[in-house]
Amino acid sequence: MLYIALLVGLLSLFSCRTRILLAAPSAWYLGTRGAPGDVDSFIAFEQPIALQGVLNNIGVEGKGDGVDPGVIIASPSKEDPDYFYTWTRDSALTVKMLIDAFIAGDTSLQPRIEDYISAQAILQTVASQSGDLSDGSGLGEPKFEVNSTAFTGPWGRPQRDGPALRATALITYSQWLLSTGDDSRVISKIWPIISNDLNYVGQYWNQTGFDLWEEVDGSSFFTVAVQHRALVEGQAFAEEIGMNCAACRTQAPEVLCFLQSFWNGDFITSNINDQNGRNGRDANSILASIHTFDPDTGCDDLTFQPCSSRALANHKAVTDSFRPLYALNSGRAEGTAAAVGRYTEDVYYGGNPWYLCTLAVAEQLYDAVYQINKTGSLVIDAISLPFFRDLDPSVAIGVYSPSSAVYSNITAALRDYADEYVSVVQEFTPPDGSLAEQYSRDDGSPRSAVALTWSYASFLTATARRSSVVPNPWGASKVSSPPASCSGTSAPGTYAPPPIDCTSNVSNVAVTFNVRKPTIYGETVFVYGSDAALGSWDTSKGLELHAYRYTSSNPLWSGTAPSVMAGKSFEYKYYKTGTDGKTVVFEGGDNRTYTVPEGCARNVVQVDTWQE
Repeated sequence: MLYIALLVGLLSLFSCRTRILLAAPSAWYLGTRGAPGDVDSFIAFEQPIALQGVLNNIGVEGKGDGVDPGVIIASPSKEDPDYFYTWTRDSALTVKMLIDAFIAGDTSLQPRIEDYISAQAILQTVASQSGDLSDGSGLGEPKFEVNSTAFTGPWGRPQRDGPALRATALITYSQWLLSTGDDSRVISKIWPIISNDLNYVGQYWNQTGFDLWEEVDGSSFFTVAVQHRALVEGQAFAEEIGMNCAACRTQAPEVLCFLQSFWNGDFITSNINDQNGRNGRDANSILASIHTFDPDTGCDDLTFQPCSSRALANHKAVTDSFRPLYALNSGRAEGTAAAVGRYTEDVYYGGNPWYLCTLAVAEQLYDAVYQINKTGSLVIDAISLPFFRDLDPSVAIGVYSPSSAVYSNITAALRDYADEYVSVVQEFTPPDGSLAEQYSRDDGSPRSAVALTWSYASFLTATARRSSVVPNPWGASKVSSPPASCSGTSAPGTYAPPPIDCTSNVSNVAVTFNVRKPTIYGETVFVYGSDAALGSWDTSKGLELHAYRYTSSNPLWSGTAPSVMAGKSFEYKYYKTGTDGKTVVFEGGDNRTYTVPEGCARNVVQVDTWQE
């Protein structure tokens, strides 16, 4: 494909590698992938495999695997572990890679991008344990079934990075559409999705949630960084198309102010406002840096750009933390590439290195080289000096121009250092080029979910940056300094179901009932009615509601009837059972009535208040 050809063709821009330090080749090495350390050959081998791996994990009409068109699964693995779901975050990061590749010239990817947009319009309306679209809370639901229905099992929810990442991806694609003159599609079809997501970020950024690893409930650096980016580019985009994003304008400075809280003077503490007991060094922070990379911005510390002193010091702190941890890293000294995982306390599947984390640390270095060359200045200060001395022990604090030997030597060493991390991935990639989630800390064999979409996407973004194929800027260079003191503000948002593209009307609709009713512990609220889905007026068969989001200020009970015939009208009423589970108390007033809408919508929400 043109994108792959472009990347391979640009490989010659980089000089021969001089710093490769590898352990003995593992049992997973096969010569067809290139000799150990032959990064160019490995990339040429792996790029088409990685791209096809991504495309294999996207639902296509008529494929027959139960995955809705445009839905991106995390992995085809259905057991040990079961990743046969779609995550908002993973999907947004993946489609952003596809959009960037499409803009770079691979026009074959556009149908997949359009399918993704249609799928997200549906998923935004799905009510879940995180909430629903009426107040935006449902946008924080981290994952869904592959048929675009709610995942109802226990999980770390909400997760607040997905809406920001989806907005970023769709803004990028919309800007391309605008350049072709297709303003009407942007405004009528895509902006409603983006608007919901930006409103969610503006309203909920100041509330805790689970991090990208779905384990820590607190404030995550990755989440806050991508939220700030979304608000900044969201404001500019809204103005470009004549729309309004008040939350973008008012909240972005406060989010940037809060972002500074994660810097502890030495590295980025990746999670705060939590009780996780970790040391704070986490690939979370490196992933944040590469996904907020702005090619038009210099080495800015405020936004933690890849070449910034903070980001480079953090790179060293995170990568060094894994050197003594894994048997694979034996003999890999500071300043040479090592296998990198999520965080040192990780125990998931034994706590192994991850392909996407190892590739992320390479990508940050490629980004840094690009930014340094773009600005034409290498700045070494007290914060970044230890990082640079790993590459050249004699280097000193200073500002170096491209004509200096220090500049030439350091930028070459940075490229070589990045290549070494790609060589680590090469060493532990199986002969068929498949990339799982993890590779064993002891022998490098694949672990956990197979054919992980995010692993493939990470390979493609890292190698694109190696070839100086970079994403569009997002406005980091125009960001003003944050306020002197931070305020925990928010901006209540407004939400509306986005238009849904479909070829025929749906026959059955999932109807979610929300009712506000103060209760005491042990009481349960139900809804019943004339439709069979609501028990046909039989209280023993009523739909039980749940208090997942119940608070004293918002005593919300919620439940979903998964399949009610479109166009059908029915009557219904709420009742509650007492603490004994037997006593029934009905709400007052007349029976309520509802008509299920006909059309493309698969999910609708009815919001009520208990009638006394």
